Amino acid sequence: MQGLLKLSRAIDWLNAQVGKYAIWLILAATLISALNAIVRKVFNTSSNAFLEVQWYLFAWSFLIAAGYTLLHREHVRIDVLNSRLSKRKQVWIDIIGFTFFLTPLCLTVLWLSMPVVLQMYRSGEMSGNSGGLIRWPVWAALPVGFVLLLLQGWSELIKRIAFLRGAGPDPMGRLTDKTAEAELIEALRLQAEADAAKAAPGTSAVASKPQH
Repeated sequence: MQGLLKLSRAIDWLNAQVGKYAIWLILAATLISALNAIVRKVFNTSSNAFLEVQWYLFAWSFLIAAGYTLLHREHVRIDVLNSRLSKRKQVWIDIIGFTFFLTPLCLTVLWLSMPVVLQMYRSGEMSGNSGGLIRWPVWAALPVGFVLLLLQGWSELIKRIAFLRGAGPDPMGRLTDKTAEAELIEALRLQAEADAAKAAPGTSAVASKPQH
Protein backbone atom coordinates (compact mmCIF):
# COMPACT_ATOMS: atom_id res chain seq x y z
CA MET A 1 0.00 0.00 0.00
CA GLN A 2 2.86 2.35 0.78
CA GLY A 3 4.15 1.98 -2.77
CA LEU A 4 0.75 2.95 -4.17
CA LEU A 5 0.54 5.94 -1.81
CA LYS A 6 3.98 7.04 -3.03
CA LEU A 7 2.69 6.82 -6.60
CA SER A 8 -0.39 8.82 -5.57
CA ARG A 9 1.78 11.58 -4.11
CA ALA A 10 3.84 11.69 -7.31
CA ILE A 11 0.68 12.07 -9.41
CA ASP A 12 -0.61 14.77 -7.06
CA TRP A 13 2.69 16.64 -7.41
CA LEU A 14 2.56 16.38 -11.20
CA ASN A 15 -0.96 17.79 -11.48
CA ALA A 16 -0.20 20.46 -8.89
CA GLN A 17 2.70 21.67 -11.04
CA VAL A 18 0.63 21.55 -14.24
CA GLY A 19 -2.17 23.49 -12.57
CA LYS A 20 0.16 26.22 -11.36
CA TYR A 21 1.51 26.85 -14.86
CA ALA A 22 -1.80 26.46 -16.72
CA ILE A 23 -2.79 29.94 -15.53
CA TRP A 24 -0.11 31.41 -17.78
CA LEU A 25 -1.93 30.03 -20.82
CA ILE A 26 -5.03 32.00 -19.79
CA LEU A 27 -2.91 35.13 -19.35
CA ALA A 28 -1.39 34.61 -22.80
CA ALA A 29 -4.86 34.19 -24.35
CA THR A 30 -6.01 37.39 -22.65
CA LEU A 31 -3.02 39.38 -23.89
CA ILE A 32 -3.42 38.08 -27.44
CA SER A 33 -7.11 38.95 -27.35
CA ALA A 34 -6.30 42.50 -26.23
CA LEU A 35 -3.61 42.83 -28.90
CA ASN A 36 -5.99 41.59 -31.57
CA ALA A 37 -8.63 44.12 -30.50
CA ILE A 38 -6.11 46.98 -30.58
CA VAL A 39 -4.81 46.02 -34.03
CA ARG A 40 -8.35 45.73 -35.36
CA LYS A 41 -9.38 49.15 -34.02
CA VAL A 42 -6.19 51.05 -34.86
CA PHE A 43 -5.23 49.46 -38.18
CA ASN A 44 -8.65 48.13 -39.23
CA THR A 45 -7.20 44.68 -39.82
CA SER A 46 -7.10 41.32 -38.07
CA SER A 47 -6.09 37.71 -38.58
CA ASN A 48 -7.78 34.38 -38.02
CA ALA A 49 -4.50 33.18 -36.56
CA PHE A 50 -4.97 35.56 -33.62
CA LEU A 51 -8.47 34.22 -33.02
CA GLU A 52 -7.47 30.58 -33.33
CA VAL A 53 -4.45 30.81 -31.05
CA GLN A 54 -6.78 32.12 -28.34
CA TRP A 55 -8.93 29.02 -28.85
CA TYR A 56 -5.85 26.80 -28.72
CA LEU A 57 -4.60 28.34 -25.47
CA PHE A 58 -8.02 28.15 -23.84
CA ALA A 59 -8.42 24.51 -24.86
CA TRP A 60 -5.02 23.62 -23.41
CA SER A 61 -5.59 25.49 -20.15
CA PHE A 62 -9.05 23.95 -19.68
CA LEU A 63 -8.04 20.38 -20.46
CA ILE A 64 -4.68 20.09 -18.74
CA ALA A 65 -6.06 21.69 -15.56
CA ALA A 66 -8.80 19.05 -15.22
CA GLY A 67 -6.54 16.80 -13.13
CA TYR A 68 -5.54 19.74 -10.94
CA THR A 69 -9.22 20.57 -10.42
CA LEU A 70 -9.95 16.98 -9.38
CA LEU A 71 -6.96 17.04 -7.02
CA HIS A 72 -8.50 20.03 -5.23
CA ARG A 73 -12.02 18.55 -5.44
CA GLU A 74 -13.34 21.60 -7.26
CA HIS A 75 -15.44 19.79 -9.86
CA VAL A 76 -19.20 20.27 -9.64
CA ARG A 77 -20.69 17.75 -7.23
CA ILE A 78 -24.31 16.90 -6.38
CA ASP A 79 -24.08 16.62 -2.62
CA VAL A 80 -27.75 16.89 -1.62
CA LEU A 81 -27.87 13.20 -0.66
CA ASN A 82 -24.16 12.41 -0.51
CA SER A 83 -23.54 14.93 2.29
CA ARG A 84 -26.07 13.13 4.50
CA LEU A 85 -24.21 9.83 4.30
CA SER A 86 -21.43 8.61 6.55
CA LYS A 87 -17.82 9.27 5.58
CA ARG A 88 -17.24 5.62 4.61
CA LYS A 89 -20.29 5.59 2.33
CA GLN A 90 -19.11 8.83 0.67
CA VAL A 91 -15.71 7.23 0.09
CA TRP A 92 -17.33 4.13 -1.43
CA ILE A 93 -19.41 6.31 -3.79
CA ASP A 94 -16.19 7.98 -4.96
CA ILE A 95 -14.48 4.61 -5.44
CA ILE A 96 -17.36 3.41 -7.60
CA GLY A 97 -17.34 6.68 -9.57
CA PHE A 98 -13.59 6.63 -10.23
CA THR A 99 -13.60 2.94 -11.15
CA PHE A 100 -16.73 2.56 -13.27
CA PHE A 101 -17.28 6.04 -14.68
CA LEU A 102 -14.17 8.26 -14.72
CA THR A 103 -11.68 5.56 -15.79
CA PRO A 104 -13.78 4.16 -18.69
CA LEU A 105 -14.59 7.71 -19.86
CA CYS A 106 -10.93 8.75 -19.94
CA LEU A 107 -9.86 5.54 -21.67
CA THR A 108 -12.60 5.96 -24.28
CA VAL A 109 -11.56 9.54 -25.05
CA LEU A 110 -7.93 8.45 -25.36
CA TRP A 111 -8.88 5.54 -27.63
CA LEU A 112 -10.87 7.82 -29.93
CA SER A 113 -8.65 10.91 -29.89
CA MET A 114 -5.17 9.43 -30.39
CA PRO A 115 -5.79 8.21 -33.98
CA VAL A 116 -7.20 11.65 -34.87
CA VAL A 117 -4.19 13.48 -33.42
CA LEU A 118 -1.73 11.16 -35.19
CA GLN A 119 -3.59 11.50 -38.48
CA MET A 120 -3.56 15.30 -38.23
CA TYR A 121 0.13 15.30 -37.34
CA ARG A 122 1.02 13.12 -40.34
CA SER A 123 -1.13 15.04 -42.80
CA GLY A 124 -0.29 18.51 -41.45
CA GLU A 125 -3.98 19.42 -41.62
CA MET A 126 -4.59 23.17 -41.53
CA SER A 127 -7.56 25.18 -40.40
CA GLY A 128 -10.18 25.82 -43.06
CA ASN A 129 -10.17 29.54 -42.19
CA SER A 130 -8.02 31.94 -44.18
CA GLY A 131 -4.73 32.46 -42.35
CA GLY A 132 -5.64 29.75 -39.85
CA LEU A 133 -3.26 27.53 -37.90
CA ILE A 134 -2.19 23.91 -38.13
CA ARG A 135 -4.73 21.69 -36.34
CA TRP A 136 -2.85 18.93 -34.49
CA PRO A 137 -1.46 21.07 -31.62
CA VAL A 138 -4.92 21.89 -30.31
CA TRP A 139 -6.18 18.34 -30.76
CA ALA A 140 -3.17 17.08 -28.80
CA ALA A 141 -4.64 18.78 -25.73
CA LEU A 142 -7.31 16.05 -25.59
CA PRO A 143 -5.04 13.04 -24.91
CA VAL A 144 -2.69 15.04 -22.71
CA GLY A 145 -5.53 16.45 -20.61
CA PHE A 146 -7.34 13.14 -20.23
CA VAL A 147 -4.14 11.29 -19.32
CA LEU A 148 -3.61 13.79 -16.49
CA LEU A 149 -7.25 13.44 -15.43
CA LEU A 150 -7.05 9.63 -15.55
CA LEU A 151 -3.88 9.60 -13.45
CA GLN A 152 -5.46 11.91 -10.88
CA GLY A 153 -8.55 9.72 -10.77
CA TRP A 154 -6.33 6.72 -9.96
CA SER A 155 -4.51 8.78 -7.33
CA GLU A 156 -7.82 9.66 -5.67
CA LEU A 157 -8.85 6.00 -5.85
CA ILE A 158 -5.63 4.95 -4.09
CA LYS A 159 -6.18 7.53 -1.34
CA ARG A 160 -9.74 6.35 -0.70
CA ILE A 161 -8.78 2.67 -0.57
CA ALA A 162 -5.96 3.55 1.83
CA PHE A 163 -8.44 5.44 4.02
CA LEU A 164 -10.81 2.46 4.17
CA ARG A 165 -7.90 0.22 5.15
CA GLY A 166 -6.77 2.65 7.85
CA ALA A 167 -3.54 3.36 6.00
CA GLY A 168 -4.20 6.94 4.96
CA PRO A 169 -5.78 10.21 6.08
CA ASP A 170 -9.31 11.40 5.29
CA PRO A 171 -9.32 12.00 1.51
CA MET A 172 -12.54 14.03 1.56
CA GLY A 173 -11.19 17.14 3.27
CA ARG A 174 -10.50 20.31 1.36
CA LEU A 175 -6.92 20.80 0.19
CA THR A 176 -5.04 24.03 0.63
CA ASP A 177 -2.02 25.55 -1.09
CA LYS A 178 -1.21 27.71 1.95
CA THR A 179 2.27 27.63 3.39
CA ALA A 180 2.86 26.70 7.01
CA GLU A 181 3.33 30.40 7.83
CA ALA A 182 0.04 31.30 6.15
CA GLU A 183 -1.75 28.52 8.00
CA LEU A 184 -0.30 29.78 11.31
CA ILE A 185 -1.46 33.32 10.58
CA GLU A 186 -4.91 32.02 9.69
CA ALA A 187 -5.07 29.99 12.92
CA LEU A 188 -4.06 33.03 14.97
CA ARG A 189 -6.67 35.15 13.23
CA LEU A 190 -9.40 32.62 13.95
CA GLN A 191 -8.28 32.39 17.58
CA ALA A 192 -8.37 36.19 17.90
CA GLU A 193 -11.87 36.27 16.43
CA ALA A 194 -12.99 33.55 18.85
CA ASP A 195 -11.54 35.48 21.81
CA ALA A 196 -13.26 38.65 20.64
CA ALA A 197 -16.56 36.80 20.31
CA LYS A 198 -16.25 35.49 23.88
CA ALA A 199 -15.51 38.97 25.17
CA ALA A 200 -18.30 40.60 23.21
CA PRO A 201 -21.24 39.63 25.51
CA GLY A 202 -19.51 41.01 28.61
CA THR A 203 -18.53 44.13 26.77
CA SER A 204 -22.07 44.61 25.54
CA ALA A 205 -23.42 44.16 29.05
CA VAL A 206 -21.09 46.83 30.40
CA ALA A 207 -21.89 49.16 27.54
CA SER A 208 -25.63 48.72 28.03
CA LYS A 209 -25.53 49.30 31.82
CA PRO A 210 -27.39 52.50 32.60
CA GLN A 211 -25.34 55.42 33.96
CA HIS A 212 -26.29 57.02 37.33
